[in-house]
Amino acid sequence: MKNTIQYLVIGITVLLIASCATKYKKREINETVMQEIYNEIKTPYKYGLVMVPTDNSYKMDCPSVFRKDGKWFMTYLIYDGRGYETWLAESNDLLHWNYLGKVMSFSQDESHWDVNQKAGYISLQDPTWGGSYEWQKYDDKYWMSYFGGNTKGYEAGILSIGMAYTKESPTKAHEFDRLPNPVLTPKDKDVRWWDNSTMYKNSVIEDKERLTGSKFIMYYNARGDSLNPAKGAERISMAVSNDMKNWKRYGDKTLINHHKGISGDAYIQRINDTWVMFYFGAFWRDWNQGAFNRFAVSNDLIHWNDWKGDNLIESSEPYDDMFAHKSFVVKHNGVVYHFYCAVNKAEQRGIAVATSKDLGKSETNFVAPPEKKAKK
Repeated sequence: MKNTIQYLVIGITVLLIASCATKYKKREINETVMQEIYNEIKTPYKYGLVMVPTDNSYKMDCPSVFRKDGKWFMTYLIYDGRGYETWLAESNDLLHWNYLGKVMSFSQDESHWDVNQKAGYISLQDPTWGGSYEWQKYDDKYWMSYFGGNTKGYEAGILSIGMAYTKESPTKAHEFDRLPNPVLTPKDKDVRWWDNSTMYKNSVIEDKERLTGSKFIMYYNARGDSLNPAKGAERISMAVSNDMKNWKRYGDKTLINHHKGISGDAYIQRINDTWVMFYFGAFWRDWNQGAFNRFAVSNDLIHWNDWKGDNLIESSEPYDDMFAHKSFVVKHNGVVYHFYCAVNKAEQRGIAVATSKDLGKSETNFVAPPEKKAKK
């Protein structure tokens, strides 16, 4: 009987080890895998605009979508001429959205480093493709990473990366608390040539397998150059942390780099045990293409294979005929929803969605564009 129990324990252990090995088995990232991923994530049907400004005094940008208590929620940015604030909306079906209010507002105290810019993005979301899309906690808090600054204007001045958090439900519009100082800046001692000018969107996930040796990874895009930082390209890089408060740059090169224009706004999902980075490009393939959404694939979160085929999203409709960019992609009930920032030639900016299944057409439209000023 004793031997039988021993063999049973050994057998279960072997099965568990085999199961884990299968779960985390690294796939060779070849053309077949890249095409498989593309076929899984492509969204050929543009449903249209789902969130638009009610007037031309402000613009919408950068959706981040999560699910809680059977509902969908979206954080997004509003630019009103002064800078970015972060807002919240809710939906029952991913297509029709209601505004809830702000989660990061302009500061009243002019001494704050981020007084005029607070562009937030949810951190530590369940990265499983078709999974819960739950906004997960760390240290009993919900976290947002954000880029901020004290200069007024559209992404103006020197922008740095900060961290915000709340212990309250993220489904209610309320002000998040913020760490008093940025966690990454273009003035840090360990600044690299690729982020020595200014910093932009950031996306934080948990590295459960500790592939980087740290608990958390932040993907961020920044502008920089070894000779002329302000004229450099934007590239995607990474930083790591063990406590969400203290961050250090990781590696000695960028992850996504097209040497000109913009590569930015990384968002990570795990599809069939393969990591997928959704991101946007601008002005590095063909200037006439404006801005468009792409993806890259990895088996270790560090080395990324760039897709060489068709764009996932590009300009094709009157509401996005200037830019179609900045991805946030979820799969729910067998349908892929690709949210993106749509910008038309009147420079109106809203949030649109494309899907893997034809769900019809949105009835939401931009308001009448602002009148062009007559040239004197």
